[in-house]
Amino acid sequence: MQAYSVAQIRRAEQVAQGQGRALMPLAGAAAARFVEARFAVGAVVLVLAGPGYNGGDALVAATRLAAAGYRARVVMPKGSHDLPADAARAYGEWRAQGGQESAVLPGTISPDVVIDGLFGIGLSRVLADEWQVLVDAVNAMDKPILALDVPSGVDAESGRVMGRPIRARWTLSFIAIARGLTVPGPGRDAVGDHHLDTLDVDMAAIA
Repeated sequence: MQAYSVAQIRRAEQVAQGQGRALMPLAGAAAARFVEARFAVGAVVLVLAGPGYNGGDALVAATRLAAAGYRARVVMPKGSHDLPADAARAYGEWRAQGGQESAVLPGTISPDVVIDGLFGIGLSRVLADEWQVLVDAVNAMDKPILALDVPSGVDAESGRVMGRPIRARWTLSFIAIARGLTVPGPGRDAVGDHHLDTLDVDMAAIA
């Protein structure tokens, strides 16, 4: 599969949104379908939702999975303050369905699968201590992790690790594969099995 720069993927997002396409609901639905294809209804899904668009994708997935009978548990370290508009809408839908979230990792949770929606392709600096502690704790659970777009802690442009990244079993990229995820090294090792959902965006016509 062809890989693209982060700038090219951002451009594709802008073009699609300019055409009136709501990408976050599509990405969240794709993530939910990915989990549904691999885990039975009733499974415990730990959803890590960060402060940006990646977190919004994760919240959409959590809402859909909860509606389908999965036991979705959301961790939002930064809460709902200052979310981008689309992510705030996704959060509102999560709460409207009766969903709740915690700021820290529940000490007693033993999930069947984890969805990593902390940081996406925009991460460009080393994980701050509070995020690193969370990532380390999630990795220590030794549970299967689905990373959305990119494992948190991996630079999607260069493939460098920005601290100790999420160690994903699967990474589900949206629209296109960021080229940093194809570079051999620790970043690529964190990706696990790589999957792509284009969200029906034609990169060949945009990039």
